[in-house]
Amino acid sequence: MPRMADPHSPILLPWAQAVVNRWNDYIQKGKQAFAAQSRCWPGGVPNMLTYTAEPTYFLQTPNEVTILYERGPNIRHVYMNVPHSQNLMPSWLGESVGHYEGDTLVIDTIGLNDSTFVDNYRTPHTTELHVVERYTIANDRKSMMATLTVEDPGTFTGKWGASQRFILHNQPISEAENVCVENNDANYFHEDETPIPQTKTPDF
Repeated sequence: MPRMADPHSPILLPWAQAVVNRWNDYIQKGKQAFAAQSRCWPGGVPNMLTYTAEPTYFLQTPNEVTILYERGPNIRHVYMNVPHSQNLMPSWLGESVGHYEGDTLVIDTIGLNDSTFVDNYRTPHTTELHVVERYTIANDRKSMMATLTVEDPGTFTGKWGASQRFILHNQPISEAENVCVENNDANYFHEDETPIPQTKTPDF
């Protein structure tokens, strides 16, 4: 059964409640709910934290932390110890800058477009979305806790937080290509599917 959110959540502004309610009606009519992964859409921030069925890799270099996911275009670049850029153009994964507070990696992300969801319940957001993530490896080095705070005055009535625990594994990244867009045009159930993202003009 596809996930259904609470359209009456007190943290949602009326327009966001209406969006959630519209998705719930769609599901109750027997339709297949939209999922970013199934249509090759980038997962967005903070929704990437919910991609726990596949490994996540952190590549640390002096000036950047690169977060790799075994899923299509989902690669995040976290630029260390620098301020945010001025006049950001909104993008799928926004701009992430980071620093360490002791053993905790802190990632601050802004500049997100409004085409992704903040969770697996298809909760929308605006380009005002601001996400701060904190990653801390446990003392036994067997797990990592990620906590986050989310602000978006265009969508939510206030700041809210969430957490996700990751189990640490020592294994290489998959050698198999995970190509998403190619051949992803089969519509076996004749649903009104959301199209695969495409662009006709360069963004640089």
